[in-house]
Amino acid sequence: MEKPALIELLAPARDADIAIAAIDHGADAVYMGASHHGARADACNTLDDVRRACDYAHKFGGRIYATVNTLVYDNELMEVERLVHELYRIGVDALIVQDLGLLRLDLPPIALHASTQCDLRTPEKARFLESLGFSQLVMARELTLDEIRAIRQVTTVPLEAFVHGALCVSYSGRCAISQVLKGRSANRGECAQLCRLPYDLVDGKGRILVKGKHLLSLRDMSRHDRLEQMMAAGVSSFKIEGRLKDVGYVKNVVAYYRHAIDQVIARQPERYRRTSFGKVDLTFEPSLEKSFNRGFTRYFLDERHPKDGTAMASVDTPKSQGEYLGRVVRCNGNELTIDTRATLANGDGLSYFDTQGEFTGTRVNLALGGGTVLLRERVAIPRGTAIYRTGNKAFDDRLNKPSANRSIAVDATLRYTGGMLTLTLADERGNRVTHAIECDLQAADKPQEARQTAELAKMGGTIYRLDDAQVAGNVFIPASLLSRLRRETVELLDRAHLITRPVDKRRPEAKNASCPTTKLEPADNVANHLAEQLYRDHGVIDMVPALEAGATVTASTPLMHTRYCIRRQLGACLKGKNANVLPRDIFLKTGSTLLQVTCNCKACEMTLTQHKQ
Repeated sequence: MEKPALIELLAPARDADIAIAAIDHGADAVYMGASHHGARADACNTLDDVRRACDYAHKFGGRIYATVNTLVYDNELMEVERLVHELYRIGVDALIVQDLGLLRLDLPPIALHASTQCDLRTPEKARFLESLGFSQLVMARELTLDEIRAIRQVTTVPLEAFVHGALCVSYSGRCAISQVLKGRSANRGECAQLCRLPYDLVDGKGRILVKGKHLLSLRDMSRHDRLEQMMAAGVSSFKIEGRLKDVGYVKNVVAYYRHAIDQVIARQPERYRRTSFGKVDLTFEPSLEKSFNRGFTRYFLDERHPKDGTAMASVDTPKSQGEYLGRVVRCNGNELTIDTRATLANGDGLSYFDTQGEFTGTRVNLALGGGTVLLRERVAIPRGTAIYRTGNKAFDDRLNKPSANRSIAVDATLRYTGGMLTLTLADERGNRVTHAIECDLQAADKPQEARQTAELAKMGGTIYRLDDAQVAGNVFIPASLLSRLRRETVELLDRAHLITRPVDKRRPEAKNASCPTTKLEPADNVANHLAEQLYRDHGVIDMVPALEAGATVTASTPLMHTRYCIRRQLGACLKGKNANVLPRDIFLKTGSTLLQVTCNCKACEMTLTQHKQ
């Protein structure tokens, strides 16, 4: 019988405190930036902070993955090499890597994960990356279940897939719009988020077809109801996006997915089990709608060629839409009544689309009950307008306090024989230690079982909780002696776990592996001589360097390469009956910038290129 697949819930963290909160709320692993060369320039951490996160996560069998997933220039290679050695020394479990030049550095034997920026969309690419020695492969967000299954069939290492959070409209690693238009490379952690801007859609003569809409701004991904199907397709690591999100967001989303994944595992324990340990007790009820979201989409998970793209983009606003409450019943000055069952509170933030189509907000000054509130300002909101709660004061306040406790179950066996008081502790991680103290004890006049059990259960200040105890029976043990024995045995248990904790190592590179292509374009992101050498070692003959490394931008250079399609979003797919709703030649315009939209209907993809006016 096959061993159960190890299922990992992978959480983001901007800093060490959020990483620890993610572990407390149920994450099996956390990914976070180090001091430099992470793909979020605003989410860097000192080595001491990364070490603190590692030390905490490892107690629960959790892991910390450091993001070293930007492109690296030749003059930075040695600096990155030193960083990797330092990360290995402080206990980081794996590196998330985009630039394949790192594989030619003198690295310690640390496990390597292929970043989503590696643009893994095909079985051939997956097989190649595994052959290079990657221990885990992060697949493109755009893949369907069938495409994931095809990748699983040709690989043996764990497959990682995004399950929740913000979506990049372009294939990751293949977006050059920020680099070309703003000089800020997304592949270097400096994305200007031009996809979140409003654009006019115009025809070839400059006539406006759609005005001021966020046509490239996707909704947020949420696949909480597809976890079981994703596991069956071969996904073993479920990744939450959001290294720039606050601690409340991480707590809520991690706790929600912890519960959802545990439900799947509980139904099929013979097939799946967690990669870390510990029971999580929460002080709140997780709710995805109560954290930042632009509305939700499963994206392309169910279909490669979706018939209806309306659920993918949030064209009216890139802001959080929060939690839908209901519709306006009455609005009179600053008094607002909403048809809702939700309990509103003083300080709640409410948002709605005004009569000009702008998503605007206001705040509750006083909640009167029954869906009626007094606002801090006078407003004129038409009856029937949808109202969203984008700031939940009570929920946010709860998450800003300690809101979870994670503990490891321990069984204790206490014995007194031959003048030795012995305590054995065995925990759910598989560790077992025994410690003894020589002492002279006397028989007790009263039953001692309850007293001894209560003393052993005093695990406060540790990560442990007593699950079962077999005690010494009718012998009097001074509380101070039993407390000392418990404390010293727990210390041994901590040490035993650190010594026996499994650590992944870097897999060997298959020197005879062939790259799926012999020609590389700028979008393949070769930024240094070591990356070039690796590709040549594996059969690439012709390559053009990355834009960041000096490739020339031309009229045909794709600024975005996407599976999302504006025409499909607007109901004008060129292969559909409503193709003529829009002219064949369409452009996106913002300020003086004009972007040509090109649809590759055979591949069901879209590219944006810069159009000179």
